[in-house]
Amino acid sequence: MKPTNWVRITETRNIPSQEGRAVRIAGREIAIFNLDGRFLAIENACPHKGGPLCDGIVSGTTVVCPLHGQRFDLETGMPVLAAQPNGVAAFPTRVEDGVIVIDLASEVEETAALA
Repeated sequence: MKPTNWVRITETRNIPSQEGRAVRIAGREIAIFNLDGRFLAIENACPHKGGPLCDGIVSGTTVVCPLHGQRFDLETGMPVLAAQPNGVAAFPTRVEDGVIVIDLASEVEETAALA
């Protein structure tokens, strides 16, 4: 069984629907997105030019990098098109008593292989 490291982040009301917010946790900048009450978390920096993914446009379960237009899947951290070979880490999330928590030790399996 993988170790876990669940970290309390913020109340759900602090991230508006269809938007992202950046947080710095344990030396990592993570973008948390609210998809109509479902919260997903990925690394905040696009691997291409470091664009802040939290500022990108959310569409369905993807976000568009604000610097160069690459779309990333918010569930896996992987690029939607093959134009960008590298993805970003994605982190399991859950809500406990109205607070978003992220497991920093358990990156989503598809992105963990990129490290």
